[in-house]
Amino acid sequence: MTPLEQMNPRDVGERLRVARESARLTQADAASSIDVARTTLVAIEQGQRRVRMSELQQLAKAYGTSVNALLRQEAIHVDFAVRFRKLFDSKDDAATNAAELMANLAKAEVELEDLLGIKRVQNYPPERPILRGDVRAQAEHDATELRHRLGLGIRPVPDIVTLLEMEFGVRVYVRRLNSRISGLFAYDEALGPCMLLNANHPRERRNQSAAHECGHFVSSRRSAEILHRDELENTREERYASAFGRALMTPARALMQKFEEVTVGSNRLTRRHVVVLAHFFGVSREAMVRRLEELELAKGGTWDWFQANGGITDEHARQVLGDLSSPDVQKAEAGRPTTLRLNLLAAEVYRRGLLSEGQLARLLCIDRVEVREVLDSQEVEGSESDKTALNLLD
Repeated sequence: MTPLEQMNPRDVGERLRVARESARLTQADAASSIDVARTTLVAIEQGQRRVRMSELQQLAKAYGTSVNALLRQEAIHVDFAVRFRKLFDSKDDAATNAAELMANLAKAEVELEDLLGIKRVQNYPPERPILRGDVRAQAEHDATELRHRLGLGIRPVPDIVTLLEMEFGVRVYVRRLNSRISGLFAYDEALGPCMLLNANHPRERRNQSAAHECGHFVSSRRSAEILHRDELENTREERYASAFGRALMTPARALMQKFEEVTVGSNRLTRRHVVVLAHFFGVSREAMVRRLEELELAKGGTWDWFQANGGITDEHARQVLGDLSSPDVQKAEAGRPTTLRLNLLAAEVYRRGLLSEGQLARLLCIDRVEVREVLDSQEVEGSESDKTALNLLD
C-alpha cells in the first residue's frame, strides 16, 4: 500500500487546501492544472474524493512543493495568514505576504530538522497573563523575572535574536519587509513560537521590535500579533508588550546607573548623552529617550522637543561613536537565512547530500546564488573552526 493510500483522504485534502492557499491559487486554477472541474477539486479538498497519484504530482508542481512534503506523516501544515487576518485588512498584501513568509520559513526549518533527525529543545518561559491594574508595572516585573531566569542581571542584552533562538527555541527570522511592518509573532502547537523581524529597519529598532514581540510571547502567546511601525498603544496587550520590551532591553536599575555615569557634571540631557546610552543598550534613540521619560530621568516631552529642534540623526551618532559603531550584518545579509541556527541546519543538510542547492533555495525562499553564499560562508567558518581546534591540540 502506498503512502497516499495509507492516508485519510480528508487529511490529504486539508494539506492540499493549505498548500493551494499558500501558493495563492484559486480552486479554479488548481482544477485547471489537473484538468478536472472545480467541483471535483472541492471534493478532493474536502476528502470526499481521493486524489490520484498523477493528480497529486501535478498539484504539487503547481503549488511549488513536492509530493513527499505533502505526504510526509510529520509534515507541518499551518496557515498564519488566516490567524493574522483579523489584525489587518484582507487587501493588505504586505501583511499577508509577511505572514506567509514566516509560515514558510518555519515549516522549512522543521523540514531541515526532520531530515537531520533533530528535535528542537523547548525552553519556554512561563506564561504571565495580563491581570487587572497597571500593565506597565506588571510588564516591568515580568521582564525583570525573565532577565533573572536568563542570568542577565542588569547587563545589556548582547544579541536578542540569538538569545530568543538559542535560549528559548523561538523560531526567529530577519527578512526585508514592507517598511510599515516592524515584526510579527505567532505561536503554533507544532511549530512553537515564531517571529519575523524587518531587516529594512535599523538594528536598534529591530532589537526593540523583538523585545516587544517577546512581551506577547510571555503574556499572550496563543494570539497572533503584528507590530506596525509607529503603532499606537491602544490596547492593554500592546501597552504591556511595549513596556515589557523597554524593561527587557533597558532595565531600570542599569539605566539609572549608566545615566549617572554618562551625564555626570551636566544639568541637561544632550544628544551626545542619548547616543551613548542608546548604543550601550542596543536600542533606538527614540526608545532610549522614551524610557528616560518613563523613569523620570528626563522631562515628559523631551523626545518631541528633540524632534522639533533637528532631531538626533545618524550623523550625530557617527560623530559621537566614531569607530565604535559596528556594521549591521543582519541588514547586509537579510536576503538569506540570517539566523545562526538556520544557516547551520541548511549547511549540514547540504553536506550530507539530503537536499540540493535548488531544493534549499525553494525551501528557504531565496535564490540559488544566495544559497551558495550561505553554504560558502558556513564552509569557511567551519574550516577556520577546524584550524583553531587543531592548533589547540598541537
